[in-house]
Amino acid sequence: MSEKIPDDIAHVLVDPSAYADDRIHDAYRWLRANNPVGRAEVSGFDPFWVVTRHADILDISKRNALFHNGDRSTTLTRQIDDARVRKITGTPHFVRSLVQMDAPDHPKYRALTFKWFSPGSVKKLEDDIRALARQEVDRMAAMDGRCDFMADVAIGYPLHVIMNILGVPMADKPRMLRLTQDIFGSQDIDKEAKNRKLEKLPGFLYSLLVKAFLADFTKYFMKIAKDRRTNPQGDLASVIANAVIDGQPISDREATGYFTIVATAGHDTTSSSLAGGMGVLAHSPDLLARLKADPSLIPAFVEEAIRWTTPVKTFMRTATEDTDFAGRRIARGDWLMLCYASGNRDEAVFDAPFEFRLDRKPNKQLAFGYGAHVCIGQHLARLELKSFFEELLPRIERVDLEGEMQFTHSWFVNGPRRLPLRLAMS
Repeated sequence: MSEKIPDDIAHVLVDPSAYADDRIHDAYRWLRANNPVGRAEVSGFDPFWVVTRHADILDISKRNALFHNGDRSTTLTRQIDDARVRKITGTPHFVRSLVQMDAPDHPKYRALTFKWFSPGSVKKLEDDIRALARQEVDRMAAMDGRCDFMADVAIGYPLHVIMNILGVPMADKPRMLRLTQDIFGSQDIDKEAKNRKLEKLPGFLYSLLVKAFLADFTKYFMKIAKDRRTNPQGDLASVIANAVIDGQPISDREATGYFTIVATAGHDTTSSSLAGGMGVLAHSPDLLARLKADPSLIPAFVEEAIRWTTPVKTFMRTATEDTDFAGRRIARGDWLMLCYASGNRDEAVFDAPFEFRLDRKPNKQLAFGYGAHVCIGQHLARLELKSFFEELLPRIERVDLEGEMQFTHSWFVNGPRRLPLRLAMS
């Protein structure tokens, strides 16, 4: 079979709006069956391989020397945007965080906070996280039976958790929310018109705007880092600010990258899974009744909600040498798209993958990635979700959709953007 993906399928892969409906899953289903490692060629993008099977995504994720994160953009990027980023930063990346690193740097930087995010350390945060969850449930109960769950609850709760962990003042919540949306919401429908205008700006004006954005957050995070170096506390900001790599203090750029990835990756992805799970309950009164009757099923519900939503839809890797993979000849420097949402619907791994089921044991979902780059905050995310639903379910009697559930337009981080609900709560 030809390695080239049909044009109509390839265009779906680069259409942000396709990730807001079933078109992307229709494309993934065809690719898994007919061209599981195919080459997409779309005007305005460098060609890239599209990896859609669970087993192949796992294989690439384990071979970190052969498939790098940092050599090219880790997210699908238009040629014009890639060129502009390289001109501004001298690299394919706006920031340099764990996501953009490979060995030998990646394991060194990951080790800085690995113990902080271990299951044992995260468990110590449970009382604080549960208190925040209870606070959000109290707010829901006071909303007169109606809310937009995404805007009113799902965005704020994980952000509050992350800000507590980082030691960021709650007065700065709007700024942290803006950071998350600027980084992860770049293809969303609300920003498409703005992005088109930015693309038409002369290169020097675009560079000034981006540099101002980067300088703003670098200045903000470096103010926090300076304070923690003088007055270290028991928060994650102190760990990052006082980090030492190869005998040298962490640089401002890499400290900013660390702050940024913790603040953003720990927020938007969890809020998407939270809203995705809530959307399922609104569609399934029988499931709600089952969970209320048996709260021991909540961890399985959380794991399935993560698979079901798969907030991080895609990540990119770059081949470091010529290689044969899944019957294809991959050349050195080739770009590969790992389609986690496809892997999480792979019929070879999941029975009835388009059904939400609590009996998936083990649930081999790939939403947190795999291998050396598996999400360092996965245990925290699970605890946040589990705590929230454990606080909510005893108090909720009924939940129904009150309008259309809408999704973000993004090929990177994607989930509900609007979830209007009608609630009956005690």
